[in-house]
Amino acid sequence: MTDRRGLLIILSSPSGAGKSTLAKQLMAWDPSLKFSVSATTRDPREGEVDKRDYFFVSEADFRKAVSQGEMLEHAHVFGNNYGSPKSPVEAAIGAGRDVLFDIDWQGAQQIRTSALGPYTLSIFILPPSIPELHRRLISRGQDTTETIAKRMRKSWDEISHWDGYDYVLVNDSLEETEEKLKTIIKAERMRVAQQPRLSDHVRRLQTEFEELK
Repeated sequence: MTDRRGLLIILSSPSGAGKSTLAKQLMAWDPSLKFSVSATTRDPREGEVDKRDYFFVSEADFRKAVSQGEMLEHAHVFGNNYGSPKSPVEAAIGAGRDVLFDIDWQGAQQIRTSALGPYTLSIFILPPSIPELHRRLISRGQDTTETIAKRMRKSWDEISHWDGYDYVLVNDSLEETEEKLKTIIKAERMRVAQQPRLSDHVRRLQTEFEELK
């Protein structure tokens, strides 16, 4: 048994609010963090590598994994299926490593209500304004005008679930938001539920107390 059980750290936000950038910064801050690589049925984009960026799978294989309970969470987004394989997550947190998720509110809800829910830390990232969100999507240069319009229409659906998270941060300054995230994670790592050896330590203290009588 490790001194600390790993956390499932969930970052969610509407597209363009900064969660992917913040996730990369957290990984640079703490290399022990394990990023949960999602499985998806969409085609790889230019530069994406199978098993590094995503597990690119067929519709049939994805449905089979879901039916066999091998996905911790899954959702249908923009015409494609996405999901988080369960076994790598269970192995990581059992070894005391935190696992970082970049997923939407549907996935977050599924994880929070799963057997691993007690070890979950969920954080929602809000944009400072809707016009700024739109500007960021355009400045990324990754999507067509049509896709950006779809993402903007979906953004309010994402934002409307903000109150289902443990923490909510407004990302008006990337540097300040990153520091707040680090503070939250360091504190949450000390939860009683994350320290499996505490009960043994308390029993030892009780034995020592009894020996003093």
